[in-house]
Amino acid sequence: MSKRDSLRAAIVLHRVEGLGQVPVAERLGVSVACVNKWSQRFDREGLEGLEDRRGRGRRPSIPARKVEQVITRATRPPRPRTRWTVRTMAQEVGISPDSVHRIWRANDIKPHLVETFKLSNDPEFEAKFWDVIGLYLDPPEKALVLCCDEKSQCQALERTQPGLPLGIGEIRTKTHDYTRHGTVTLFAALNYLDGKLIARTEQHHTHVEWLRFLKQIDRETPPELDLHLILDNYSTHKEQSVTRWLSKHPRFYVHFTPTSSSWLNLVERFFGELTEDVLRDGSFTGVRQLVQDIESYMAERNLNPKPYRWKAKGEDILRKIQRARLALEAQGTAES
Repeated sequence: MSKRDSLRAAIVLHRVEGLGQVPVAERLGVSVACVNKWSQRFDREGLEGLEDRRGRGRRPSIPARKVEQVITRATRPPRPRTRWTVRTMAQEVGISPDSVHRIWRANDIKPHLVETFKLSNDPEFEAKFWDVIGLYLDPPEKALVLCCDEKSQCQALERTQPGLPLGIGEIRTKTHDYTRHGTVTLFAALNYLDGKLIARTEQHHTHVEWLRFLKQIDRETPPELDLHLILDNYSTHKEQSVTRWLSKHPRFYVHFTPTSSSWLNLVERFFGELTEDVLRDGSFTGVRQLVQDIESYMAERNLNPKPYRWKAKGEDILRKIQRARLALEAQGTAES
């Protein structure tokens, strides 16, 4: 209940208890006229009398025609612009930027935000999709589900000057320029059940390094357990020597995600956190320091692992993908 409604209810309750208008006004800190108004309204109309009349309040100051323009034209910026800002839209329509912002916010329009996507063209998309989702929703017994991938081109960038630290009223800073000291590739296998990581760093990411990583996984997991590996379709994962090695180690089961569907592999979430927490704003004097920071971050995480849990329903995801396909088809038809 709002403060306004609580006040009106209190006036009525005190009057019903037999208090006069003046004592009620003094007790609630309002005028006698206010007490009189709501007492009479309640006597005539009951509880409905305590509601505001229709049509009360400030009238809209922006013509409906301009409001419609702000909404409908938000998705059609003039070439060569790719989006409107509140200021350019305000100038175009002839209202204030604050008004444009309020209209967009009220209609959940966000021209400043862009999300990336790509729909898979894999002819076996649905079969691979359910294969991976099934491992998340119903992991096999006496087995580990490992989400595996490599994060290549982790750059050891050293900022040319020290940044200013974060402080009260001060934003943390970093220089726009840097010195490149090389790159490293991180191979990682995320245990879906407990959230722990098996990982190694390499200078390259060919099938040779990938095979070394598979052998490390073999060494560092209990030999009596089957291993279900979720992988993308990178050619390194399907190289002949890798395939031969896997055939000689039957406890390894490989599950490929559909093409252009890395979002199905939960290790990508860890890579995103690593980028945010360590890589993006870090300054490294060389590849060795970069590797040390990555390994320290993973070691700390493995001490208190927090597994990711797949909660989205497969049917809902497929419906969303189908809607996206139909929208793309409709847009292609309209443009042609």
